[in-house]
Amino acid sequence: MYDGDVVVIGGGYAGVRLARRLDGAARVTLVDRKEVFFHRVASLRAGVRPEWTHTPFIPYDRLLRHGRVATGKAVRIDTTERQVVLATGERLPYDVVVIATGADYPEPARFTGTTTEEAAKSFAEHQRNVATAEHILVVGGGPGGVELSAEIRLARPDARVTLAHSGPALLDSTGSARPGRKALAWLESHDVEVRLDSFMSPGNDFGTYRDARGTVIEADLSFWATGTTPNTLWLRLAGHGDWLNGAGHVKVDRTLRVEGRLDVFAVGDVNDVSELKITPAALAQADIAAHNIRGYLHSSGKHRKEPRFYRPVQRTPLIVPFGPADGLTVLPVPGGESAVLGSRTTTLTKAKSLMTPYMRRQLGYTAA
Repeated sequence: MYDGDVVVIGGGYAGVRLARRLDGAARVTLVDRKEVFFHRVASLRAGVRPEWTHTPFIPYDRLLRHGRVATGKAVRIDTTERQVVLATGERLPYDVVVIATGADYPEPARFTGTTTEEAAKSFAEHQRNVATAEHILVVGGGPGGVELSAEIRLARPDARVTLAHSGPALLDSTGSARPGRKALAWLESHDVEVRLDSFMSPGNDFGTYRDARGTVIEADLSFWATGTTPNTLWLRLAGHGDWLNGAGHVKVDRTLRVEGRLDVFAVGDVNDVSELKITPAALAQADIAAHNIRGYLHSSGKHRKEPRFYRPVQRTPLIVPFGPADGLTVLPVPGGESAVLGSRTTTLTKAKSLMTPYMRRQLGYTAA
């Protein structure tokens, strides 16, 4: 028995998890501009390794047994008529709408275009550029920048690779110095030049970059792993700017509802929950939101569910691969400094497969 219409806008990690959790309990429509799921975790390797070009793309066709996936771009949430308006003009009625449009990442961790062919072509271009560059600059010393630098170094052992980070230590968001020291040791042992306290900006001449002290670096290829931007401009353009905070994230309460709206939720990278924006957090938010949506749709009667509050994960495991057979895993320890595990644990949990079998199962496919 279906208890209402749920429209999920965005087919990333939080969106597909939520849609699958509610499939069968409600009439679910997942809206995404892409024709396939984009496994972003595998995208950095796909940007440098031709054999990984198509790995990040997983079809949506087995995700929902009862609901449907609509390929298109949402341009407006009509709260008066309770409809989601697509760019094509199609209107999707909802009893609950979920904003799961995620965030925009720098390339190569980006799905370019709307089709698999367009995105694969972008990956192939990055691969060619990496294969021919003499000096490759990566800007940003967080997990993405460290992982990308390692992938590039292993793919191009003969190239000059520089990682520039504006902070005094790599992986400084972990709250512990040990992961950064371990990453620095690995990179330097593989002849990656690491420049700390080095805020970079494009120079005046093509192919040049300048740090805050005026030092000029020449590189024929650069990647910027310096953060993400929430995909919420469409909400502001549609008149819902009051739903957003100053950084563009959707403001939510402890039940993951948009503030002041019982029937509008926001999950994953797009909302303002204060925690690391990583895949496990997005999945955990989706599970809480699914419970609360079921409770809202069953809002009367003896089987009514009380809402659950989402508790931000302030200390969560962080896995940073250094290619397919090395890396580090930061494991929080209650009441103490985080444990830093090495290559064996990291390889088994993420580095070798980049969690691709797990995500394929999430979308209804076998692991292979």
